[in-house]
Amino acid sequence: MSQAFSALRKFVSPEIIFGAGCRHNVGNVASNFGARKVLLVSDPGVQAAGWVADIEASLQAQGLEYCLYTGVSPNPRVEEVMSGAELYRSEGCNVIVAVGGGSPMDCAKGIGIVVAHGRSIIEFEGVDTLRVPSPPLILIPTTAGTSADVSQFVIISNQQERMKFSIVSKAVVPDVSLIDPETTLSMDGFLSACTGIDALVHAIEAFVSTGSGPLTDSHALEAMRLINGNLVQMIANPADILLREKIMLGSMQAGLAFSNAILGAVHAMSHSLGGYLDLPHGLCNAVLVEHVVAFNYDAAPDRFKLIAETLGIDCRGLSHVQIRARLVQHLIDLKHAVGFNETLALHGVGSSDIPFLSRHAMHDPCILTNPRQSSQRDVEVVYGEAL
Repeated sequence: MSQAFSALRKFVSPEIIFGAGCRHNVGNVASNFGARKVLLVSDPGVQAAGWVADIEASLQAQGLEYCLYTGVSPNPRVEEVMSGAELYRSEGCNVIVAVGGGSPMDCAKGIGIVVAHGRSIIEFEGVDTLRVPSPPLILIPTTAGTSADVSQFVIISNQQERMKFSIVSKAVVPDVSLIDPETTLSMDGFLSACTGIDALVHAIEAFVSTGSGPLTDSHALEAMRLINGNLVQMIANPADILLREKIMLGSMQAGLAFSNAILGAVHAMSHSLGGYLDLPHGLCNAVLVEHVVAFNYDAAPDRFKLIAETLGIDCRGLSHVQIRARLVQHLIDLKHAVGFNETLALHGVGSSDIPFLSRHAMHDPCILTNPRQSSQRDVEVVYGEAL
């Protein structure tokens, strides 16, 4: 568990406004950035839930012009980013606001990159590839899990290649994040489970990442405590705003942790799987998490023991072999409690798909900070265990 404090660490975060109803402040926030015309990015589901109307009303109250872009898929695509950027230019916008889950927020980040650089979003895959600041970006999450609203990640789906690619840069950290637990009231049980498991995996992977440190550890551990202690209850009591606030806070803290510590093999493999099958990201994480934890445990046993203790597992007198087994079982039990009984095979993945998935996972930036160095063969074995 001990870690040298002498290593240099950086920590990036947007300005965060947290609390029920804070979405109604978006017009004032946009005005503070000198907004002439706002590109408002969302998707049809969020619009149907009524959250877009709230944002429109706030912008109108400040006398701000805006145009609405809702052409975003559950896994935002290259062509959707490019279409949004074209709309931004043609409408003369100078500020971007997104309301929604990870997909509209990632699409909005991608639009900002494209309008700033004047090139295809595909050209910016990788770490620190951005050279020009994006327009002011204000994000309002409606799910409690992806943490795109606080992170330096953008995940875009390239449907032609059947893969997702990552852009990692502090230049995509939003300027302001309005984190309002009321917006999660429209999530159904499945989406609540997907995003909740995603947030828990963010916290676990950030804590054992080779990029972890004192600036991220406290956020990761508190996120685990909040999500583990409240997710099942929240799904059973979807109208309880206090439970939603705890999960939203846990998601935010997990996002601050992973945005700065980066992630690991669960996310590298999940990005590959989600790009290949166009599956919900949280579902991919749920299929993989206990298999990767079992694979990684021996590379960071003291850190995984602290994770187990934080999740409420009594580790007194137990060997690391026993702690690993109990931690893996706890993750399986939690998944089952929120309704996940998934395997890769249930979603049509066969052993012949594993080499393709593993090759793409090995090119994902998240694999670089996995606590256990991983070869393509290692990744193939873990995918095989999740079949």
